[in-house]
Amino acid sequence: MNYRCLLALSAAALSLSACSNSSVISLDYVPQPSQMVRGAPDFSVGQFKDKRGMQAQTLGHVRMPIGPAVDTLLTRLPISDIVANAFAYALEARGMLAGASQGRFILQGEVQDLRSQLLVHPYGYARIRVNVVESASGAVVYSKVYEGERQSNAYRPGSGSPVPILRELTSRALQEAVDRALDDANMRQILNTGSDYRLRYAPGML
Repeated sequence: MNYRCLLALSAAALSLSACSNSSVISLDYVPQPSQMVRGAPDFSVGQFKDKRGMQAQTLGHVRMPIGPAVDTLLTRLPISDIVANAFAYALEARGMLAGASQGRFILQGEVQDLRSQLLVHPYGYARIRVNVVESASGAVVYSKVYEGERQSNAYRPGSGSPVPILRELTSRALQEAVDRALDDANMRQILNTGSDYRLRYAPGML
């Protein structure tokens, strides 16, 4: 990040000088075995379409309260791939990811929102529609929107780069939405998917 630019915008907030930069980050999924609900390997992961109305690898912007963006956050992979990867890691960690053959169900859906931003408070947000498709029939047997949100204390200009904080907040917001979907008791009851207690663990960068 261009720190001199960031400090200049903080000191002269009314200035609209064109100082900008971009940072490429990776999100992650960190399984929490004690908090996850395990299940049977009935699921494969399909496509999650990016419906955010943004560029495929744009995650958000760092701005001061007044003035242009001073940093644009980009991801290594398209957001649609990141969300699909997050579901794959989360399923694997729960013992719910099917092996080489296709599972009974396919998880797919829409990324309605996934963003990282800084105005005053660093903030991460995710909203994902999850559609569960029955592999045999192609019918959507369950559909629901899940959200995750994280925010930290106000950022003080000059205290260091906010990018690591934004990365962590957005990773945890995405993980919250994914975990809420996979641990949804109503979904599991409707799908009648059983339990499988084989130990698996799959942390990973997205």
